[in-house]
Amino acid sequence: MRLDDEALRALGQLQASGLSRSEAIRQALVDSAARLRKRKALAEEVAALEADEDDRREMREVAALMESLRAPG
Repeated sequence: MRLDDEALRALGQLQASGLSRSEAIRQALVDSAARLRKRKALAEEVAALEADEDDRREMREVAALMESLRAPG
């Protein structure tokens, strides 16, 4: 695996925390994959909420209620 300067600096930071080179690379891969899964799950949840007309109607009702409760001025 060839690393550019930025990746080498990041690897150095991970190794400075006490991880070996292999552990640091392994952990970085696992963490990166976990972040991708979380982003995908969040995007799917957002899409589901946007497609839920009942939820959208309720959000509009809550927004209207909050606006009616706002102090004048």
